[in-house]
Amino acid sequence: MGNVITLTTDFGTDDAYVAMMKGVILGINPRAAIVDICHAIQPQNIGQGAFILNTAYRYFPEGTIHAVVIDPGVGTERRAVLLVTPSAFFVAPDNGVLSYIIEEASPEIEAYPSTGEGQRRLGQGLQAFELTNSRFWHYPVSATFHGRDIFASVAAHLSLGTAAQDFGEPIDTLFTFPLPRPQIKEDGVLAGYVIHIDHFGNLITTFKSQDLPKGRIFIEVAGHIIDGVSQSYGEASELLAVIGSSKNLEVSLKNGSAARLLQAKIGDKVSITTL
Repeated sequence: MGNVITLTTDFGTDDAYVAMMKGVILGINPRAAIVDICHAIQPQNIGQGAFILNTAYRYFPEGTIHAVVIDPGVGTERRAVLLVTPSAFFVAPDNGVLSYIIEEASPEIEAYPSTGEGQRRLGQGLQAFELTNSRFWHYPVSATFHGRDIFASVAAHLSLGTAAQDFGEPIDTLFTFPLPRPQIKEDGVLAGYVIHIDHFGNLITTFKSQDLPKGRIFIEVAGHIIDGVSQSYGEASELLAVIGSSKNLEVSLKNGSAARLLQAKIGDKVSITTL
């Protein structure tokens, strides 16, 4: 089992929550290599957390353990789970934060035609376990901080080689939500939205590079229209659109913050039209 454990949370860095998780991990496995993916997820924004995790996890060594804690349902009947994939382990609440991971690994499994979300059956190569074996928890367990007392502790024991099946009973479904994809309106406009705003103020949208129509396109966000897609951040003097490293379309401002200029926020609408 690998000693690399990543952390993705909505805890921020103003409090000691992240440090407490790391303390629990190191108390169990002092040799663990802990890597922070992100702690600036908007509070309770499961979709943003799922997106950020998906952009980062694939760059870690095989066998890395990813502890993900965006958990507005902490202390309720929502399940705490361990997902095992061919390349990594994910310790998280069963609330959709693993939706990208599951869909990418189980494209052959039909989703939910009616509501679009719910318990999704896992495809070949995936295993999941509900974290019910309290022997691997940190005590006393707080009803409001499973990140410290369950997820961090389980991740640490997993890094020491504890078998996945020892943490609880196997399950064959996990909760997922439909991944954001562009919608074509009746007038032919391609509709999406801002899914993340990075440290530089770039507006990362739900459009992937393969979603963009051929020919000349116009991107509209917050009443501003951008003509075409640039190849780099330095190609325009004002607002521009570019395909970023996540392969998503970004709205950016050279040497500035597009988010600040546009007063934009996650969830804002973005539309694409063609000439």
